[in-house]
Amino acid sequence: MLNSEPNHQPKIRIREMTIDDLPHVYHIGENIFTAEYSSTLYRTWDEYEITTLFNSDNELCLVAELNDQIAGFALGTTVDKHHSAWKYGYLVWLGVRKDVQMHNIGERLFREIKRRMREQGARIIIIDTDAENRAAINFFKKHGFGNVEKHVYMSMNLDKTKKPPGKRNG
Repeated sequence: MLNSEPNHQPKIRIREMTIDDLPHVYHIGENIFTAEYSSTLYRTWDEYEITTLFNSDNELCLVAELNDQIAGFALGTTVDKHHSAWKYGYLVWLGVRKDVQMHNIGERLFREIKRRMREQGARIIIIDTDAENRAAINFFKKHGFGNVEKHVYMSMNLDKTKKPPGKRNG
């Protein structure tokens, strides 16, 4: 429980994620990135999302501690594009526990990951979110993101497709 006295500031610390933080980060993301959050999200939240980023670019895997408990995370990476002088930062996931979202934890996580991406030579940061996620779009616009682009991706449920007549397996 947070102390709600007016003069009491919660203690927030942003740091690199450690292996011991993986289950905490996973469970926070599991509570945020549900099917209800985005029924068409092309990336799914699972343990491989965290472990892959942690193993490949752990300097850009951050957690926020609020009064010594994990309250949020930012997971990112950098991308060098062939035939381009630019290096891109990609903020893949940013999540804050719902019960502590009014403490500017997302803001602090974003500022720190942006600083680290800049240090690694990134000239642009890319994010993506569901087109209906107004809270995320407003958050990122507030932080200087522009050029909101909508893209199309399609899916096909192979369990429901029928084989053409006359075709047999084998």
